[in-house]
Amino acid sequence: MAPTPSEVAAKAANVVASTSSSAKDFKKESTAARVLGAGCAGIAELMVFHPVDTTAKRLMSNYGKITSATQLNQVIFKDKAQASVSGRFLSLFPGLGYAAAYKILQRVYKYGGQPFVRDYLAQNHGGSFDRTFGKGNGKAIMHATAGSIIGIGEIIILPLDVLKIKRQTNPEAFRGRGLIAIIRDEGFGLYRGWGWTAARNAPGSFALFGGSAVAKEYFYKLSDYNAATWSQNFVASIAGATASLLVSAPLDVIKTRIQNRNFENPEGGFKIISNMLRHEGPTSFFKGLTPKLLMTGPKLVFSFWLAQTLIPAFNKVL
Repeated sequence: MAPTPSEVAAKAANVVASTSSSAKDFKKESTAARVLGAGCAGIAELMVFHPVDTTAKRLMSNYGKITSATQLNQVIFKDKAQASVSGRFLSLFPGLGYAAAYKILQRVYKYGGQPFVRDYLAQNHGGSFDRTFGKGNGKAIMHATAGSIIGIGEIIILPLDVLKIKRQTNPEAFRGRGLIAIIRDEGFGLYRGWGWTAARNAPGSFALFGGSAVAKEYFYKLSDYNAATWSQNFVASIAGATASLLVSAPLDVIKTRIQNRNFENPEGGFKIISNMLRHEGPTSFFKGLTPKLLMTGPKLVFSFWLAQTLIPAFNKVL
């Protein structure tokens, strides 16, 4: 039986649509797969990279220039600078409890939450992304936009990040107080710097998810991003992580300096910017960028790669 004109038109439309990835086309993973995949990525990242994170935070928090290996040793290891190799290494694990809670929650929220926002945008606004940016472009930008939205919402768990950073860079701020006492005493002060955190996360998360999507869309020509192999996910993660770190570097320095101050001696972001420009110059906004690209970069690549690989894998077996 010959196909009707309407069937021929439908087939032709499908062929045209398949020539480029559309923002309206997506495959929904299960909630369990998203949580498990993102959670496993967070746990693995914590185990491997917490010392790296501590080193980067201490370098970003250092005022002035480092001119010698002795000074670098003092900045990184603080009061353990003269300790044994094992003692110095263990000094890079302060605030591990806060770090564990923050990192796992953050990765579950960010890597597991972005697909929910992506699904909503695809179902309700996918056509708008395609019409505005074109197929392929629309899908990549939709993934980036979902990442940006979820990144802004990350300020919900900001207090854990504040406590982690203070333990890493300014342990004197605790003065023997426990977690409950700090929460009771500081209250919403633990959200200090939330605006700068949101300002950093919005473009940073946009670049992270957008860079990965662009690599899958144009480098590997994938219409289904979940079909990426582990090696394709790895390359896409490098693209996304590098873009994210470059975009968010200046705001990340400001955010870290706001958060590592003593509780009773807070300092606003604009005052920090003014002091940095006056005393340290414009290049100070990129302090710690090289260590971040060399050390924090692999950490972000590692966790993002694992999440992108594990979420589809868990989805197949659950």
